[in-house]
Amino acid sequence: MSGNKDSDGGWSKFLWNSEKREFLGRTAGSWFKITLFYVIFYGCLAGIFIGTIQALLLTLSDYKPTYQDRVAPPGLSHTPFSEKSEISFKLSDKDSYQKYINSMDKLLEKYNPEGQTDDMKYENCGETPFPYKDRGSLDDKQGQKKACRFPRTWLNSCSGLSDKAYGFDVGKPCIIVKLNRIVNFRPRVPESNQSIPEGLQGKSYDNLVPIFCKNKREEDADKIGEIKYFGFGGGFPLQYYPYYGKRLHPQYLQPLVALQFVNLTLGQDLRIECKVYGGNIDYSEKDRYQGRFDIKFNINS
Repeated sequence: MSGNKDSDGGWSKFLWNSEKREFLGRTAGSWFKITLFYVIFYGCLAGIFIGTIQALLLTLSDYKPTYQDRVAPPGLSHTPFSEKSEISFKLSDKDSYQKYINSMDKLLEKYNPEGQTDDMKYENCGETPFPYKDRGSLDDKQGQKKACRFPRTWLNSCSGLSDKAYGFDVGKPCIIVKLNRIVNFRPRVPESNQSIPEGLQGKSYDNLVPIFCKNKREEDADKIGEIKYFGFGGGFPLQYYPYYGKRLHPQYLQPLVALQFVNLTLGQDLRIECKVYGGNIDYSEKDRYQGRFDIKFNINS
């Protein structure tokens, strides 16, 4: 038996053998059978795959996360945000802090009062903290939910309306803080005075989850100066919760807290830590933004 195709008529005979009526070594019947086998085989695989996906989709809701019990407490984020959470600029160089101004402008654009005039989408929820605003079930498919208005004017000197530079040009920078969105999450107020820092004790936090910032390092204690809080008394009011998700709550506005550092020491690295204090908000060493964050300032003249 020879393994040389040339001795048997070459490759042309392998492609088409007129004597045996074979194409590439197979008859028409053989090609039909093997083609039919693979069509059925891959059709079954596709059917199993599609069936598995459909079965999975049946367990999911368009409105409520299926495994929300595995979601960690909300993160605390700030704007402007930069790599390594460092805000560094020179007062004499506008270009060095213009990116921070642009970041603040972008965030607060959707908080312009003129964008919240539609009474079908927005409602007044009060200018003082109130209890949760219950708007029905997460499975309610009867229409979108209204959102509480939050005009940027409430952020006072950090609103960007009276001071377009948000204090960066005079060494009194503002940052905006918010709790990250979690569907149906209801933050709870502090459980006792013992659970909050000394700087917050003695105040009432009915329907308000407070935030507090201080120096992260002991050596910076006398270099931070005064921190002003704008918004709802330095915290997050409960009437803005719960959040119903993008489908039911597309125009939702998170409550904001503006912080202004009015007397930072120039020319030094200053580390500041901010935490939100709630009965169901925890902190994790693995996630430095879970319920808190720290930020470094370096301002030069």
